Formats: sequence, structure tokens, C-alpha cells
Amino acid sequence: MPPPPQRSGHPGEAVAPLDNGYPTHLEREITLSDGARVVLRPIRPADESLLVELYDRLSRDSRYQRFFSVMRRLPPDWAHFLANVDYRRRFAYVLELRSPTPPRIIGVGRYESTDADGVAEVAFVVQDEWQKRGLGTLLFNELLAAAEANGIRRFRAWVLGDNRRMLGLISHLADITSRRIDAGVYELDFVPRPNGPRTDTGVPVTG
Repeated sequence: MPPPPQRSGHPGEAVAPLDNGYPTHLEREITLSDGARVVLRPIRPADESLLVELYDRLSRDSRYQRFFSVMRRLPPDWAHFLANVDYRRRFAYVLELRSPTPPRIIGVGRYESTDADGVAEVAFVVQDEWQKRGLGTLLFNELLAAAEANGIRRFRAWVLGDNRRMLGLISHLADITSRRIDAGVYELDFVPRPNGPRTDTGVPVTG
């Protein structure tokens, strides 16, 4: 069996809130092709409740694909762990809607350093109603750029075999250096593709 997948979704120790060092310069507003506007920004400790609300809005399939289990609600200690990062070894971007109010998070992309030197585990989720609009691709590219700025250039992901959207996204935007499967779960090691995304992948890409 593979190790517990999506380690960034499983809190292992208490994490103190981190308000200092928040990278404000990474915040920006993005207009989608249909005119919708979203804010891409690093996660903040104050986002704990917004993460719980996002989990509540996810479909059963999306919950399982992200956390490899289906919980009734996201536990408070998980929300605390996920919302508190150091912006270096642990980092997360959120996609936020600010209109209509109150603000809502509709997507999260995150990385967390592993025990392997220079390797970070990545995980993504986009609210079902906002899928197939390019937000997965946006989160993927921006997260890997943030990791590279912090000296991280090798990545790992655990992906369910039936999660073709994520498998396609990774194969489209990165070079897979190692691929293992156990009990229907792929363990993928990959690096960003230096010359941009490939166009010949046989897996549909609907980020």
C-alpha cells in the first residue's frame, strides 16, 4: 500500500498561526474568459472557516479525490493545519470570490516539503461548479512557480486512478519522472516542463 496520500491534508502536529511574512505581493485579481473575476492569493490563518465552507460545498467525488476519504465535515484541526503555512516549506494558494459577499474560497492548491530533499508533495481541489474553467491549470502553474522561488523543483502527487482530470493536468503541464500504482492509487514524481505543456497527451485535459 502507498503511504497515506495527500499528506498536506493530514495534520501531523500543531501549527501555530503565522501572520508574519505573508507574501502580499503574490495577490492578484484574474478575469476568466467568461468575465468572472477571482482573486488568487496565498492562504491565511483567517481562512480556516472558509476552508470548512469550501469542503461543505464539494461533491462526494471531489472530497474523496482530494482527501481519499469522505468526512461529514472538515475537522477543525485539519482546517487549522491547512490554513497555517510558513510560505516556504509549506505553501498554499487559494482562489477567492469577493463578490457577492461574503468572500468564498472556490479552489486551493498547496505544496508541502517531504522527507526527500528538495521534493514537495502537491494537492489541488476546485469547487465542482468552477471546474473545467482553467482554474486547475492556473493553480498548478502558480503553485509550481511559488515552489521554484523557494528552491523546490521536484514534486510528488498521489492521485486516484479514476481522477482523469488530475492525471491529465499533470501529464500536460509536467514531465513525469516516476510512476507507480498500488491499490488504484498513482504515485507520481514530476518536474515542471521547461518548454511548456505538451500537446500530444492521450488523457483529456479539463483543468
